[in-house]
Amino acid sequence: MATDYYPNVNFHFQVQFPFDPFGVIDVAFQSVSGLDSTLETEPIKEGGENRFTHNVPVRRKYGPLVLKRGLMGPDQSILTNYLMQVFANDIFTPMDTVTIQLLDESHQALLCWSVNNVWPTSWKLSELNAMQGEVLIETLELNYNQLVLTL
Repeated sequence: MATDYYPNVNFHFQVQFPFDPFGVIDVAFQSVSGLDSTLETEPIKEGGENRFTHNVPVRRKYGPLVLKRGLMGPDQSILTNYLMQVFANDIFTPMDTVTIQLLDESHQALLCWSVNNVWPTSWKLSELNAMQGEVLIETLELNYNQLVLTL
C-alpha cells in the first residue's frame, strides 16, 4: 500500500536574528548554506594490533554559515547596521542565536536550525558591472559554535 509522501522544498525559509525576533526586516535571503556538522576523529594505534587503527571521535566542527541576499541599506535593515558596526567601527558583539526555519505552504515551521554564539567573519558584495542588470548581492559569512536541529 503506497502512502503519499512529498519531500520538503528548499526555497521557502526564514532567517531570524536576535535583534529582529519576528523576522520582519531581515528575512529576504536568496540562499543559506553551511548548516553542517562534522565529527573530527583521531586515530589510535593499539599495541599488538597492526592490521588497523581505531578512529575515535574528538570534537565537532561547524559551518561557516553563508547567507546571500540583495543588498539592503542601513535604513532598511537592522542586520546591515550591525555589520557596519562590526566591520567599519570595530564594535563587536556576538549574537547568541540565529535561527533558520524551513516553512511549509502555510508559512509554519517544519524544521528549525539554531546556530549559537554567532559572529561575522566576512561581508562581501558581488561585482559592480555596468554591462549586466543584476541585483547586487551581499554575502555574509558567519562563524558559529553549535548547530541544533529542532522539529
